[in-house]
Amino acid sequence: MIRTQISLSEETYHEAKVEARRRGISLAELLRRALTDALGQRRAEKRPWMRHAGSLASNDPDASRSVNAVVYGRPRP
Repeated sequence: MIRTQISLSEETYHEAKVEARRRGISLAELLRRALTDALGQRRAEKRPWMRHAGSLASNDPDASRSVNAVVYGRPRP
């Protein structure tokens, strides 16, 4: 893990401390999670189709075969 230092306004610092305490985590963990979320959204913008991955369920156990038939033009075993 890399250690870094940031500057926050006093108001932001206190609000973040309150939020971290509310969640039962450290300020550092709150900031790590916020950065992970922000970077995850940025990564999703590079691959917008990934936003939808896993968002639909057909309840069809053979769905992957029918998707393969459409995508590849032939059924997959």
